[in-house]
Amino acid sequence: MKILGIDSSGLVASAAVVADDSLVAEFTVNNKQTHSQTLLPMIDKVVEMSGIELEELDGIAVAAGPGSFTGLRIGSSTAKGMALVLNKPIIPIPTLEGLAYRAALAEGVICPLMDARRNQVYTGIYRMQDDRLQCLKEQTAEDILEVVNSLNKLSQKVTFLGDGVPVHKSVLEEKLTVPYHIAPTHLNRQSAAAVAALGAVYLEEGKIETAAAHKPVYLRQSQAERERAIRLQQGSRDS
Repeated sequence: MKILGIDSSGLVASAAVVADDSLVAEFTVNNKQTHSQTLLPMIDKVVEMSGIELEELDGIAVAAGPGSFTGLRIGSSTAKGMALVLNKPIIPIPTLEGLAYRAALAEGVICPLMDARRNQVYTGIYRMQDDRLQCLKEQTAEDILEVVNSLNKLSQKVTFLGDGVPVHKSVLEEKLTVPYHIAPTHLNRQSAAAVAALGAVYLEEGKIETAAAHKPVYLRQSQAERERAIRLQQGSRDS
């Protein structure tokens, strides 16, 4: 099974090819370049270096959200375009599941944190069981204190990863009552290899979409949409 993985949901841009339980090629950058500049060249390079033709792919796995609104649109539109041309299925990977899969060997539960600003994070709670990623709490956007309360109630060791960890590290240190571990540098951000590997699992389970049906999962409104809603609400009060 040959899967192309794409992740541009956060600060990291990443593309990878997984074939028959092996990571064949991966290109990941976290250098603040815009994903519109980097993603397509990265995909071209990993496909070229893998020696696998695009037509040989069994599917295209993409981090489907939540995350950066612009990043998600770039990743999803890229996956849609390729899937349409190649007539391949899209395997939508919830962003937090793809991130959690990076810590698949962790003891206890896995809690990815993506900074969503305004003291909120995109998060979920997961664990590995029988070689499958189990979801204990569906991905959501919530206040970091709510996350801490949920984890304290579970009374299990926690592994954290994601760009929200350094942002909220002081809260974790002060409020957590359970033992925890922060994933090391080489495992603590998004990776298309994890998206592709999880995509292979989900493809076997039939968790796929057509290119026409695929769209990103945002979980909440963009800042522009929130500001517009506020202006409309204020306008209705003034009228």
